[in-house]
Amino acid sequence: MTINAIIANNLKRLREEQNLSFGQLADRSGVSKVMLSQIEKGEGNPTINTIWKVANGLGVDYSQLIAPPAASVQIVREADIPIQADDNGLFSARCYFPATAQRRFDVFTVTILPGEEHLSESHSPNTQEYVLVQQGTLEAYIANEAYVLNKGDAMCFDCTRPHKFCNTGTKPVNFVDIIYYQ
Repeated sequence: MTINAIIANNLKRLREEQNLSFGQLADRSGVSKVMLSQIEKGEGNPTINTIWKVANGLGVDYSQLIAPPAASVQIVREADIPIQADDNGLFSARCYFPATAQRRFDVFTVTILPGEEHLSESHSPNTQEYVLVQQGTLEAYIANEAYVLNKGDAMCFDCTRPHKFCNTGTKPVNFVDIIYYQ
């Protein structure tokens, strides 16, 4: 799919989602109705500046107009995901689904070996973290308050403050960690 076809599809979808006519979008963006129609039909060859104007008129990020469509089914194989580990390798994570313009969250699996802990610095503003323990017992410290989660337990918290995850048990702790960017 060419970049013009991608832009055409995204423009049509975003414009229709907002119930905007070409005239309304033209007023908002400063791009003529004729040019908007040509872009949406895939006939125009918009400049970067034109795309910026259209994005601003729609109130969306520039990347939402140029991003290729997501696959309707996405398979992620564990073997294909690089392991991210701290310096000593006793805390490791795999990011299965990184955040995108359309997906405002990351999905990780995390392993903490026995006797280890991981301090996480503050995340960006308006961010929440969701944790679901799959194996072992996880101790979480948020704002210096301790929370104990066993297999099958979950928690959600404001992760704009430093927080710490600990494994005081004798087996690895595995959990799913979703970071949501509001």
